[in-house]
Amino acid sequence: MKHFKALSALLSYPEPELLEALPEIRALLADAGLEPQVAPLLAELEAGELIALQENYVLVFDRNPSHSLHLFEHIHGEDRARGQAMVDLMEEYKGHGFEMMTSELPDYLPLFLEFLSQTDAEEAGRLLSDAVHVVAHVAGRLREHNSVYAGVLDAVVWLSPVAPEPLTVPPVRDMDEALETFGPGADGIEPLLKPTLRPEIAPVNFYPQRPRA
Repeated sequence: MKHFKALSALLSYPEPELLEALPEIRALLADAGLEPQVAPLLAELEAGELIALQENYVLVFDRNPSHSLHLFEHIHGEDRARGQAMVDLMEEYKGHGFEMMTSELPDYLPLFLEFLSQTDAEEAGRLLSDAVHVVAHVAGRLREHNSVYAGVLDAVVWLSPVAPEPLTVPPVRDMDEALETFGPGADGIEPLLKPTLRPEIAPVNFYPQRPRA
């Protein structure tokens, strides 16, 4: 499942290590049949200056909330249900022995793809089937703004065993507010890292399910 790791790298903030790894990333994605989707971004990363690439990344993802790589941002908006969704996703990670070695929130797409790269194909398909609706939505927004990053999300959608459905988008909250909400409490402990009372792993829902008739 190394193609998920390669896609995760391409969606991360450009650093010298990423540029050095581009030949390996291109080869991995070519083997998975994903090179056509990511070719425009690869070409831009290979030809661009690091500072310009970093500025463009900030402009695309940090300055436009509709392009946010935090998946639950596009589902829950300001709803408090987002907090429980974060906890459930972290429990999913822990249940698979995956440790978050980052300060990012658990619904950050590059982190989620890194997680999928460490699961088997069946489990990756199950989780991606739920998240693909949000991923496709963000891909569409990026495409509307002619961003080469849209191709990376298109590649993720292509890997999903189910087709994406349209997403009803709630108001987008400011990520600074989200980080403040999920930051350390008065006891100095991250709320998302506090143990839950439920011993089982709750199902992770990236996409609001339609009520049954």
